Amino acid sequence: MRAMILAAGRGERLRPLTDRTPKPLIEVGGKPLIVHHIEALADAGFREIVINQGHLGEQLPMVLGDGGRWGVNIHWSVEKPEPLETGGGIFQALPLLGPGPFLTVNGDIRTGYAFARLRAVKCDHAHLVMVPNPAHNPDGDFALRHARLSEDGPDKLTYSGIAVYHPRLFEGCSPGKFSMVPLLRRAMREHFVTGERYDGPWNDIGSPERLEQARRAELWADE
Repeated sequence: MRAMILAAGRGERLRPLTDRTPKPLIEVGGKPLIVHHIEALADAGFREIVINQGHLGEQLPMVLGDGGRWGVNIHWSVEKPEPLETGGGIFQALPLLGPGPFLTVNGDIRTGYAFARLRAVKCDHAHLVMVPNPAHNPDGDFALRHARLSEDGPDKLTYSGIAVYHPRLFEGCSPGKFSMVPLLRRAMREHFVTGERYDGPWNDIGSPERLEQARRAELWADE
């Protein structure tokens, strides 16, 4: 299984910090966010990692190189002249991700989730890791019931930014800028999306306040 770190976003809510630094290179715990992901993926046995480049993306290879220092191979998917959003970015990178299921993780989260868990997931279309609703998303995103996700239902949870996707989820898509959400909602209506709940350490670095919250976290350890 290959993995993709989604790293092309602009990080508007973190400006002016992201005017000069791409969001995945912001430091938490003494190292860039994206390095935490690469280390965790390498520890979980992933050797081929795709990273998409968008806003200030030329800085990423300068910092990360080819991934050799972590025992991985980094493949770059360049999004120009503007980022392609989650769906468009993943779709463009499909030739680099192989014919089977692949893991994706948002480059702007900090988590203790053990990525090795997802290597054994049977994914026909999509499998999402969900977390308890944070203060900035109190109503949640999707409902989890009997390991299946649906658009509506009681006790919604928040999508963590960690998932496994199968290339067939993108059948019928065309190159360009588009979101993952309509694809996921369509697949949910056909009962093709599974999920799991994760209650461990997790932060979405989407604002200066949440960045400081992540930096104050006392312990980050895989469960």
